[in-house]
Amino acid sequence: MTDVPEVRVLVADDQAMIRFGLRLILDHEPGLTTVAEAADGAQAVELAAQHRPVVVLMDIRMPVLDGIEATRRLRADPGLDDVRVLVLTTFDDEEYVTRALHAGADGFLLKDTDPAALVTAVRRVHEGGSVLDPAVAPLVLEQWRRWGRARPRTATEPAGIDGLSPRERDVLLAVARGRSNQEAADELGLAVATVKAHVHGLLAKTGTSSRTQLVVLAYESGLVVPGGDLPR
Repeated sequence: MTDVPEVRVLVADDQAMIRFGLRLILDHEPGLTTVAEAADGAQAVELAAQHRPVVVLMDIRMPVLDGIEATRRLRADPGLDDVRVLVLTTFDDEEYVTRALHAGADGFLLKDTDPAALVTAVRRVHEGGSVLDPAVAPLVLEQWRRWGRARPRTATEPAGIDGLSPRERDVLLAVARGRSNQEAADELGLAVATVKAHVHGLLAKTGTSSRTQLVVLAYESGLVVPGGDLPR
């Protein structure tokens, strides 16, 4: 039997029943383990440092500290570089989605998604892929465009893709299609370590802070056409 890599998950939601349900789904799957539960964003940050999960399922609307600020704090902690944040959202959270994306969320999933899709999403972000729920993707892209038009320009503006090499564009396209590092390596005939290096280089060159921001950049630049090959 093939060994299944352990995926340590922290569940952050202010509703106990939702945390309980998510834990039941996750702990039932081989290799997935819920290592902690947080009832607010402040607890999520504290417990992430204590339990070292590899994936955080992060609600947006929580007391004390919301999921957006909690994501931002996780991203700002160099000791938690490997933690991936998968935001659980509802359509009512539209105004918060772009802020969560800018804070560095690695993906967005609707709360009413089915259990199999949830498990797949957790595994995908753990493997280095990006996740945009098909129902959320248009909302994310539109909110990002609105935010981009409304906010003032800064010196840290994402740099676009003009200065990327052909190979970097290939890797960016793979990321935009939701490929994990291993899947991108297989498609492009590269070593996984090389793909990881290219992804880090893309983040630095484009001024982005997460793979999901790279996905949005790929759409905005025309590298991927909305309604075409959506990230999966």
